[in-house]
Amino acid sequence: MAHRSLSVTEQLQKWIYDAFVALGFVLYRFVYARDTENKGKLPPIGNPLLTVSATQLAGRIRRREVSSVEVVQAYIDRIQQVNPLVNAVVKDRFSAALQEAAQVDKLIEEEPGGEEVLADRLPLLGVPLSVKESFGLQGMPNTTGIVSRRGVVATADAPPVGLLKRAGAIPLGVTNTSEGCMWAESHNHLYGITCNPYDLERIPGGSSGGEGSLLGAAGAVIGVGSDIGGSIRMPCFFNGVFGHKTTPGVVSNENQFPPFTGRHEEYASAGPMCRYAEDLLPMLKIMAGPNASMLRLNDEVELKKLRFFTVPDDGGSPLTSPVSEELRQIQRKVVERLQADLGVSVQEVRFPEFRYGFRIWDAYMSLPDKEGKPPVPFAVELGKPGRPVWPLWEALKSMLGKSDHTVAAISLAIMEMKSASGHSSFLIKMKEKLQKDVDDLLGTDGVLFYPSHPRVAPKHHHLLFRPLDFAYTGILNVLGLPVTQCPLGLNKDGLPMGVQVVSGKLQDRLPLAVALYLEKAFGGWREPHAS
Repeated sequence: MAHRSLSVTEQLQKWIYDAFVALGFVLYRFVYARDTENKGKLPPIGNPLLTVSATQLAGRIRRREVSSVEVVQAYIDRIQQVNPLVNAVVKDRFSAALQEAAQVDKLIEEEPGGEEVLADRLPLLGVPLSVKESFGLQGMPNTTGIVSRRGVVATADAPPVGLLKRAGAIPLGVTNTSEGCMWAESHNHLYGITCNPYDLERIPGGSSGGEGSLLGAAGAVIGVGSDIGGSIRMPCFFNGVFGHKTTPGVVSNENQFPPFTGRHEEYASAGPMCRYAEDLLPMLKIMAGPNASMLRLNDEVELKKLRFFTVPDDGGSPLTSPVSEELRQIQRKVVERLQADLGVSVQEVRFPEFRYGFRIWDAYMSLPDKEGKPPVPFAVELGKPGRPVWPLWEALKSMLGKSDHTVAAISLAIMEMKSASGHSSFLIKMKEKLQKDVDDLLGTDGVLFYPSHPRVAPKHHHLLFRPLDFAYTGILNVLGLPVTQCPLGLNKDGLPMGVQVVSGKLQDRLPLAVALYLEKAFGGWREPHAS
């Protein structure tokens, strides 16, 4: 099917918009962001333990080929190397982690049942873990970068974090987020700005950007993220690692901040983030707890028996940037490689409704819950535990350098003042049609490839001038579909590329299986250039 071209009017709109973006970005960087320039590079990986999957590390620890203390110390050393450059970890628990690792080594030494018993009962025993700061991790900050929450400490673990700990994983600390977890760049006035390990002048994404940055930098092997508009997938894409947005309702969303209100629970998913594809499925099994059986994760997936589809972009939306040629090309290579290796047919399909991806997402984010209660306004969350912020007042203060809030957070609060409800009826009908068409297409054996973002990781603050480009991930949230983000190597500038792999609801095992294939075919995570 031929690529849809923009009309002359749309092309003119794009040209004017791009010119405005370029000028606005230059002015913003000059006034606000000159201090974010960082031309340093990450040191190369020195310890081979940092290039082993969590699954393999756990096996080696159980077999006493390496101690948990050695593994934990290796990651602590790496974090201390890279964190001054990327600012991903905002609070560590290194001392406690080493004590817990020593207890693990003692347990293994004394366990009478041997390796098999430990593998079944404690599959991640002794493996280091990083946690997004918006999740409750007992004794650690839980602020999401909101200055008024400075000093707030989690008194209990969020359920998926607790399940990973009970499976033997050892948390090393918590990682940075965007302010209030509602922006695609991890920047706030409490912890500062997080950088992309492949280019420190670029963003790691958000809101799970600290997780993505740390994983990409080899400062972590597995991590925990959450996603309501792309907050797992964009950081994984920008940082060249794997992540999975689970079918909503499978992994608990409890004990996160901000809490989900309105109908947000229907679109939000917690899920695993990791450097190696083989860790996705075992992590998801653990994080889902008793709901894991819903996903039939133990069922074997035969890729040759799946039906494959590809959508190269959103159809040419005036509200979002077109997908860059290098990302369109790498997605074509995925299609060609699948057809050559497996002998399957990959059909290109189009959904005109994808052009309205942002507007559909925005309308659904504003819908009330079943009891008629609307979502808590973002301005209220930004002010907690005090009074709601006044967005226009904060905008004025920001111009004078006096606001506790980022430009992104203030802008979102201002945008929220304009309700999307006037378009809801039209957009809801459109979404319902799209939902039916996509569900019918995918069924229980369909897999869809879709771009993760229009371009590789942008420069810091650039998304302020292209705020709607997350629509490529956000539309899949409101459709309630599971998605695995897969890296596909680096471009000529050494920046990660990737693709979203989508399946029908509760068919999470399908994109997880495709992730294993793509890792072998395209090399998976690559170490950031050290030279």
